[in-house]
Amino acid sequence: MAVVEKLTIEDFEKLPPALAYYHELDDGHLVDVSGNTPRHIELRDYLAAMMLFYVKEHRLGWVVAEQEYRFGDNAHGPDISFYGPAKKDLRDRDRRVQLFVPDLAVEVASNNDTFGSVVRKARRYIQYGTQEVWVFLISSREVYYYSKDHDRILRDHEMFESDLIPGFRIPLSELFDWS
Repeated sequence: MAVVEKLTIEDFEKLPPALAYYHELDDGHLVDVSGNTPRHIELRDYLAAMMLFYVKEHRLGWVVAEQEYRFGDNAHGPDISFYGPAKKDLRDRDRRVQLFVPDLAVEVASNNDTFGSVVRKARRYIQYGTQEVWVFLISSREVYYYSKDHDRILRDHEMFESDLIPGFRIPLSELFDWS
Protein backbone atom coordinates (compact mmCIF):
# COMPACT_ATOMS: atom_id res chain seq x y z
CA MET A 1 0.00 0.00 0.00
CA ALA A 2 1.39 3.39 -0.99
CA VAL A 3 1.64 6.06 1.66
CA VAL A 4 0.54 9.48 0.44
CA GLU A 5 2.44 12.28 2.10
CA LYS A 6 0.48 15.36 3.00
CA LEU A 7 1.56 18.63 1.46
CA THR A 8 2.59 21.56 3.63
CA ILE A 9 1.96 25.23 2.96
CA GLU A 10 5.56 25.51 1.73
CA ASP A 11 5.05 22.53 -0.62
CA PHE A 12 1.91 24.18 -1.95
CA GLU A 13 3.75 27.48 -2.38
CA LYS A 14 6.36 25.73 -4.57
CA LEU A 15 3.89 23.96 -6.88
CA PRO A 16 3.98 25.08 -10.49
CA PRO A 17 1.03 27.31 -11.40
CA ALA A 18 -0.51 24.58 -13.58
CA LEU A 19 -0.86 22.33 -10.50
CA ALA A 20 -1.82 25.01 -7.98
CA TYR A 21 -4.30 26.88 -10.17
CA TYR A 22 -7.90 26.20 -9.08
CA HIS A 23 -6.72 24.23 -6.06
CA GLU A 24 -6.64 24.79 -2.32
CA LEU A 25 -4.74 22.88 0.34
CA ASP A 26 -7.14 21.13 2.70
CA ASP A 27 -5.73 18.89 5.43
CA GLY A 28 -2.59 18.33 3.35
CA HIS A 29 -4.39 17.43 0.13
CA LEU A 30 -5.00 19.40 -3.05
CA VAL A 31 -8.72 20.07 -3.48
CA ASP A 32 -10.16 21.15 -6.82
CA VAL A 33 -12.11 24.43 -6.52
CA SER A 34 -12.81 24.93 -10.22
CA GLY A 35 -16.13 24.78 -11.97
CA ASN A 36 -17.59 28.18 -11.20
CA THR A 37 -20.52 29.16 -13.38
CA PRO A 38 -21.07 32.60 -14.89
CA ARG A 39 -23.74 33.22 -12.20
CA HIS A 40 -21.13 32.57 -9.49
CA ILE A 41 -18.45 34.69 -11.19
CA GLU A 42 -20.80 37.60 -11.90
CA LEU A 43 -22.02 37.82 -8.29
CA ARG A 44 -18.43 37.61 -7.01
CA ASP A 45 -17.11 40.21 -9.42
CA TYR A 46 -19.97 42.66 -8.87
CA LEU A 47 -19.67 42.51 -5.08
CA ALA A 48 -15.86 42.70 -5.25
CA ALA A 49 -16.02 45.78 -7.52
CA MET A 50 -18.53 47.55 -5.28
CA MET A 51 -16.46 46.78 -2.18
CA LEU A 52 -13.17 47.70 -3.85
CA PHE A 53 -14.28 51.16 -4.92
CA TYR A 54 -15.87 51.93 -1.55
CA VAL A 55 -12.93 50.63 0.50
CA LYS A 56 -10.41 52.47 -1.68
CA GLU A 57 -12.38 55.74 -1.59
CA HIS A 58 -12.62 55.61 2.20
CA ARG A 59 -9.09 54.23 2.70
CA LEU A 60 -10.31 51.34 4.81
CA GLY A 61 -7.93 48.64 3.58
CA TRP A 62 -7.80 46.18 0.68
CA VAL A 63 -10.30 44.03 -1.19
CA VAL A 64 -9.00 41.14 -3.26
CA ALA A 65 -10.52 38.20 -5.10
CA GLU A 66 -9.17 34.65 -5.01
CA GLN A 67 -6.17 35.42 -2.76
CA GLU A 68 -5.01 32.39 -0.81
CA TYR A 69 -4.32 32.67 2.92
CA ARG A 70 -2.92 30.34 5.55
CA PHE A 71 -5.54 28.92 7.89
CA GLY A 72 -3.47 26.67 10.12
CA ASP A 73 -1.90 24.10 7.80
CA ASN A 74 -4.48 24.82 5.09
CA ALA A 75 -4.45 27.26 2.18
CA HIS A 76 -7.82 28.62 1.10
CA GLY A 77 -8.66 31.41 -1.32
CA PRO A 78 -12.00 33.02 -0.46
CA ASP A 79 -13.88 34.35 -3.46
CA ILE A 80 -13.49 37.84 -1.95
CA SER A 81 -11.49 38.97 1.05
CA PHE A 82 -11.00 42.22 2.88
CA TYR A 83 -8.30 43.20 5.33
CA GLY A 84 -7.68 46.48 7.06
CA PRO A 85 -4.59 48.71 7.28
CA ALA A 86 -3.19 46.83 10.28
CA LYS A 87 -2.38 43.90 7.99
CA LYS A 88 -0.78 45.87 5.15
CA ASP A 89 2.77 45.11 6.29
CA LEU A 90 1.97 41.40 6.68
CA ARG A 91 1.27 40.85 2.99
CA ASP A 92 4.00 39.47 0.81
CA ARG A 93 3.40 40.26 -2.83
CA ASP A 94 5.77 37.50 -3.91
CA ARG A 95 3.92 34.66 -2.12
CA ARG A 96 0.98 32.68 -3.43
CA VAL A 97 -0.27 32.03 0.12
CA GLN A 98 -0.41 34.96 2.51
CA LEU A 99 0.65 34.03 6.05
CA PHE A 100 -2.16 35.98 7.71
CA VAL A 101 -5.94 35.67 7.49
CA PRO A 102 -8.32 38.29 6.08
CA ASP A 103 -10.64 40.21 8.36
CA LEU A 104 -13.63 39.36 6.18
CA ALA A 105 -14.09 36.46 3.74
CA VAL A 106 -16.84 35.92 1.19
CA GLU A 107 -17.56 32.54 -0.35
CA VAL A 108 -20.03 32.02 -3.18
CA ALA A 109 -20.98 28.35 -3.07
CA SER A 110 -20.41 26.62 -6.40
CA ASN A 111 -22.67 24.00 -7.90
CA ASN A 112 -20.07 21.35 -7.09
CA ASP A 113 -19.66 22.44 -3.43
CA THR A 114 -21.45 20.56 -0.71
CA PHE A 115 -23.07 22.74 1.93
CA GLY A 116 -21.11 20.86 4.60
CA SER A 117 -17.77 21.58 2.94
CA VAL A 118 -18.52 25.29 2.66
CA VAL A 119 -19.65 25.51 6.30
CA ARG A 120 -16.54 23.60 7.40
CA LYS A 121 -14.38 26.08 5.49
CA ALA A 122 -16.24 29.08 6.98
CA ARG A 123 -15.80 27.73 10.50
CA ARG A 124 -12.09 27.16 9.79
CA TYR A 125 -11.76 30.80 8.71
CA ILE A 126 -13.32 31.93 12.01
CA GLN A 127 -11.20 29.48 14.03
CA TYR A 128 -8.02 31.02 12.65
CA GLY A 129 -9.02 34.65 13.18
CA THR A 130 -11.18 35.86 10.30
CA GLN A 131 -13.78 38.08 11.95
CA GLU A 132 -16.65 37.57 9.50
CA VAL A 133 -17.50 35.04 6.80
CA TRP A 134 -20.36 35.47 4.33
CA VAL A 135 -21.46 32.39 2.36
CA PHE A 136 -23.75 33.03 -0.60
CA LEU A 137 -26.06 30.24 -1.80
CA ILE A 138 -27.34 31.44 -5.14
CA SER A 139 -29.84 28.60 -5.58
CA SER A 140 -31.78 29.52 -2.41
CA ARG A 141 -30.98 33.24 -2.48
CA GLU A 142 -29.68 32.99 1.07
CA VAL A 143 -26.53 34.18 2.79
CA TYR A 144 -25.07 32.44 5.79
CA TYR A 145 -23.18 34.82 8.08
CA TYR A 146 -20.58 33.52 10.52
CA SER A 147 -18.60 35.31 13.21
CA LYS A 148 -16.97 34.35 16.49
CA ASP A 149 -20.02 35.58 18.39
CA HIS A 150 -22.95 34.43 16.28
CA ASP A 151 -24.24 32.91 13.07
CA ARG A 152 -27.35 33.88 11.13
CA ILE A 153 -29.15 33.40 7.85
CA LEU A 154 -29.98 36.42 5.70
CA ARG A 155 -32.44 36.65 2.85
CA ASP A 156 -33.24 38.90 -0.13
CA HIS A 157 -34.73 41.78 1.85
CA GLU A 158 -31.62 42.16 4.03
CA MET A 159 -28.31 43.93 3.44
CA PHE A 160 -24.72 42.95 2.93
CA GLU A 161 -23.08 45.23 5.49
CA SER A 162 -20.26 44.89 7.96
CA ASP A 163 -18.87 46.91 10.84
CA LEU A 164 -15.47 46.10 9.31
CA ILE A 165 -16.38 48.33 6.33
CA PRO A 166 -18.33 51.17 7.95
CA GLY A 167 -21.03 52.67 5.77
CA PHE A 168 -20.89 50.05 3.00
CA ARG A 169 -24.32 48.54 2.32
CA ILE A 170 -25.80 46.71 -0.60
CA PRO A 171 -29.14 44.86 -0.73
CA LEU A 172 -28.74 41.12 -1.07
CA SER A 173 -31.49 41.12 -3.69
CA GLU A 174 -29.33 43.41 -5.84
CA LEU A 175 -26.44 40.97 -5.62
CA PHE A 176 -28.58 37.95 -6.46
CA ASP A 177 -30.36 39.77 -9.29
CA TRP A 178 -27.09 41.03 -10.77
CA SER A 179 -25.83 37.54 -11.37
